[in-house]
Amino acid sequence: MGWKRVDAFAKEYLLVPKGEGAKTPFRLRKWQLEIVKKLYPMRGQRPRQGLLSMPRGNGKTALAAVLGVYGLFADDVESAQVLIVASDERQAGHVFKAAQRMIELNPILAEQCQMYQDRIVVPKTNSELRTLPATVDALQGWDPSLMIVDELHVVTEDVWNAVTSAAGKRRTSLALAISTPADSPESIMWRLVEHGRAQDDPAFFYREFAAPEGCALDDESAWKIANPALGDFKFIDAMRATLKTTREPAFRRYQLGQWVGQAESWLPWGAWDACADATRDVDGERVVLAFDGSASGDSTALVGCTVGEDPHVFVVDLWQNPGDRGWRVPREQVDQAVQAAFDRWDVVELACDPWGWRSEIEAWAKRHGEKKVLEYNTAWAKRMAPATDRLYQATVQQSMTHDGDARMAVHVANCKAKSTPMGDLVVKDKRGSARKIDAAVAGIVAFDRAAWHSNKSTRKRAVSFK
Repeated sequence: MGWKRVDAFAKEYLLVPKGEGAKTPFRLRKWQLEIVKKLYPMRGQRPRQGLLSMPRGNGKTALAAVLGVYGLFADDVESAQVLIVASDERQAGHVFKAAQRMIELNPILAEQCQMYQDRIVVPKTNSELRTLPATVDALQGWDPSLMIVDELHVVTEDVWNAVTSAAGKRRTSLALAISTPADSPESIMWRLVEHGRAQDDPAFFYREFAAPEGCALDDESAWKIANPALGDFKFIDAMRATLKTTREPAFRRYQLGQWVGQAESWLPWGAWDACADATRDVDGERVVLAFDGSASGDSTALVGCTVGEDPHVFVVDLWQNPGDRGWRVPREQVDQAVQAAFDRWDVVELACDPWGWRSEIEAWAKRHGEKKVLEYNTAWAKRMAPATDRLYQATVQQSMTHDGDARMAVHVANCKAKSTPMGDLVVKDKRGSARKIDAAVAGIVAFDRAAWHSNKSTRKRAVSFK
């Protein structure tokens, strides 16, 4: 009933669900078998808890899906409960969809179960595999035989405690976390890493794939140590390309499996200056405007970006506190600047961060059209993180230009990068800092929305030949 059974089950019943080798028989690699041997020993007690820490792109999702399907059908457990826990529905869906696809590809397995949106049920054994959100309330009342926590780095200590409490009601059960490193040692994952590195708890499985500390960023031998799938279904040319467009902390964390600090300079030194083109004339072009406003003593920015193949970011106006404690943003001047911008350029959209300026935004929508004026919440990470990455990559690849405005250059230089599950965000160096970043934020929004409109135009021009 140990690892050999898992290996045999995968070979006989499971196919690769997608990607490299899709629809071919699933073969556990040697390094994967080493993990499975520890989780399902031929003799002795199985571990109760476990943590697998490794970089992205090494098949964590597929391995978790294999274990999940095995736990549902073949672990010889009556009324098996396999629970997939993740920070949100999208994340939990990765493992669930992979498991679902593996089952669909095998008629023998598919005939035995009933599939629903969030669970798979095997009536004959009264077993189920389902997804759950990573909240304490959602984890109450379950009796899992296997619980897989996907991306532990975004899970709180209270949630992990709820996971381990739920997964201890059977003679054999396992709570297994699979994750890339967290962005801070102030996390439950770091505590479990320290516990696993001590190697003094036989009930706790721990395996960490990481490059040696202090290795050079471009040391490809270190890449291989951290990425067991490199040269197999993870391609080295893709890592080389990623290195060119990713900040060092993010590359070390996501590609090398290393623990790094949370906030670092957003752009490499000199990258923004290298994109300056003060000679670019944008009069007569289609543009997107982005507004990031402050109600009182902060700065307020109105930034534009051209729509098209050669995006150009430029400052329309920027209002900053000159050092006067009683200073307030001159709202009338801001309103006049918005009107002047619409008069001067072919404005396809004005994207506004709504905080503190709702009445003005409503007035602009009435004046210029509700379809042209929209709210863009810069505090919403799921939207802002991809936008931030879009401008980052365009800057380091020099596929955009800007007007060289010295004030905006200061704002960009003030930006620190904060890692989140959705990607990097730009933040100040500390809360309440006098180092302003509003023009940079507006630039990110303008560039993001200009890219959206450019892609929209490209789609409209596309011609299909049959």
